[in-house]
Amino acid sequence: MRLNRYLARAGLGSRRSVEQIIRSGRVRISGRTGLLHSRVDPDTDTVTLDGRPVRLPVQDSYIILHKPRGYTTSRSDTHAASTVYELLPARYRALPYVGRLDRESEGLLIFTDDGDLSYRLQRPEFGVEREYVVFTHTSISAALIRRILAGVDIGDGERARICRASFEPRRAGGGRLHLVLTEGKKREVRRICRALDIDIQRLLRERFGPVSLGRLAPGQVRALTASECARLASAAQKPIPKPRSN
Repeated sequence: MRLNRYLARAGLGSRRSVEQIIRSGRVRISGRTGLLHSRVDPDTDTVTLDGRPVRLPVQDSYIILHKPRGYTTSRSDTHAASTVYELLPARYRALPYVGRLDRESEGLLIFTDDGDLSYRLQRPEFGVEREYVVFTHTSISAALIRRILAGVDIGDGERARICRASFEPRRAGGGRLHLVLTEGKKREVRRICRALDIDIQRLLRERFGPVSLGRLAPGQVRALTASECARLASAAQKPIPKPRSN
């Protein structure tokens, strides 16, 4: 793999930010000075920065948590009764999270020290999907689904763009509204629902890219498989081309 990707995966920053480290001549690959075009074989090469070894994270440095309601997505917050890091086993507590969930929201939260992947997953230009389920008393009509898909003004000059939307009604009224988005605006789903007068009983993030909660129970953690890591990296591989202006 390219040296900049190796350093980014080792948690030293995004691919672009580590290029300055490479240019400084501080990185060596098996004794030779690393260059921007240098390639690294993780199985045979030894990479050092200022003489200290730089190693790729082990597989379990990519984990997911089923965040329960009532936990703040923060490493430390003096105003928070509980943070998500209290739910992690000690060996995972140094990992940064990818895309926060607000305190009352639940669902899938990714943790990784792969700085490059984290950056790409969160940037809207890479178009990585996030799927949310809104449990609501509101009955959602086909006309309201069309309105959602047309885009929703959510205040502060921002407009939410929803890729897909569907509704599963309950006999007693209300049901589950599924929303798929590729942006991560602050409290975006709650702001969409507020703009459309949709009440929220419960808000769950069910999927981030190709990774889903599955049967992971609230408060539980698991490491991603090698296949899941590969599919997650593939989902965030290329920016979406910008539409041409006339």
